[in-house]
Amino acid sequence: MQIVLASQSPSRRMILNSAGVEPLIHPAHVDEDAIIASLDGAAPADIVSALALAKAHAVAPSHQCNVVIGGDSMLLIDGHLHGKPHTETETIKRWRQQRGKTAELITGHAIIYGSQEIVETSSTTITFAEASDVDIERYAASGEPLECAGAFTLEALGGWFIDSIHGDPSSVIGLSLPVVRRALYNLGFNASDFWS
Repeated sequence: MQIVLASQSPSRRMILNSAGVEPLIHPAHVDEDAIIASLDGAAPADIVSALALAKAHAVAPSHQCNVVIGGDSMLLIDGHLHGKPHTETETIKRWRQQRGKTAELITGHAIIYGSQEIVETSSTTITFAEASDVDIERYAASGEPLECAGAFTLEALGGWFIDSIHGDPSSVIGLSLPVVRRALYNLGFNASDFWS
């Protein structure tokens, strides 16, 4: 019995590793843009949950005897959801818009074991620093935030530019240990069942 992470995110893997779990890594390949487009007008938490569930569903058939975790995070700021910026130019643009502001990072979790599935979101409030233009440009050039929801990390270089968080720090990094623990309990497991 193992946890299967339907993600190639090094941050999600790091959270599980730090918590004593060596997950199987089986990245899911889903058309995120199509899923988001199909949910036009849906609540932000519902969109993020749908993305996490699609990823878990893509991987679960190959791992019927294991616990599969799908996850997705997006930043809700000024009434708009933002995922990964993908480019330096977009990262710089977003940081110039979000510096000094407070936003909500929403992380969706879908945990599947056999025919059982649990979906839950975790929300954390983030206050961004008044980062300088030079720091924003250098941070974007580092490549670190390009594949991160909201164009930032908490645990690495991006930590310089986060003034405060209110909520679950592990959720900001990409996977809420409290959410996963509750799901495991509901599925009849203990968190310690998966420790290496």
